[in-house]
Amino acid sequence: MPRSALSKTALPAAALAFVSLAALPAPAQQAEMTFFVTSTGTGQGGNLGGLDGADAHCTRLAESAGVKGKTWRAYLSTQATADKPAVNARDRIGPGPWKNAKGDMIARSVEDLHGPSNNLTKATALDELGMGIKGRGDTPNEHDILTGSQPDGTAFPPGEDRTCGNWTRSGTEGAATVGHHDRAGLDESPPAKSWNSSHLSRGGCSLQALRGTGGAGLLYCFAER
Repeated sequence: MPRSALSKTALPAAALAFVSLAALPAPAQQAEMTFFVTSTGTGQGGNLGGLDGADAHCTRLAESAGVKGKTWRAYLSTQATADKPAVNARDRIGPGPWKNAKGDMIARSVEDLHGPSNNLTKATALDELGMGIKGRGDTPNEHDILTGSQPDGTAFPPGEDRTCGNWTRSGTEGAATVGHHDRAGLDESPPAKSWNSSHLSRGGCSLQALRGTGGAGLLYCFAER
């Protein structure tokens, strides 16, 4: 067959193969994903559009990765106000179990997740595509994950802002409690921080302020069902 004729037939075949590969569903393990850390924040620092906006961000990222048909909840608490009760992160995420994009078990239940035997570490706290999140030793360090929660997954009492105004602030006011996705164990040196309640952000709720303590406005996302 002449070279010109070969090129005319081979190109469409290659293009068809590319389209076919692009149309394939997510790998089986990723399709069963029920936990991930967001690969990106909303771009508005601590202003996530409230809990609804945070949940929608989780859903968009999961579906963009090919994981559909699940109800996603951001692991976030809110503090009580004059007209609204507090919301506990642990009460939003369903009963478990939860696995990451590679099929690794993170926790089997809410109690397991908030106990010493959970498997949430830098190696397993992957994003929606199964990629790692930068932590200590990486540039930049982005291990501060927004939670607004106490170690047991409950909300802080009203008073000092620990949720960036219940996830509506992105300026110099307020602060957010964050966890460290890259904690490695209680026996490490220096001691590991909590995955969900390590410290407060400093300097406000802007993206710049969150970056100042090692964050990027990232979230933990769990499939409620």
